[in-house]
Amino acid sequence: MTIEVELKEIKSLLSEFKQKMDVLLEEKETSTMMGLSEKSLKDFFAKEPDIYTIKDIKAKVNCV
Repeated sequence: MTIEVELKEIKSLLSEFKQKMDVLLEEKETSTMMGLSEKSLKDFFAKEPDIYTIKDIKAKVNCV
């Protein structure tokens, strides 16, 4: 292999690596944002009244 061919191969591998890293970083960012949203909304939803009781839910399940 010549140096030019090896350099092209290295560039190609680096490009693939960069794309994979971008995907991983995006997934990590999404996961982190979802976790923060869950934590920040936990108190809000804890204070909200329940719309349905467990009895209501069981009645719906039995009807299906």
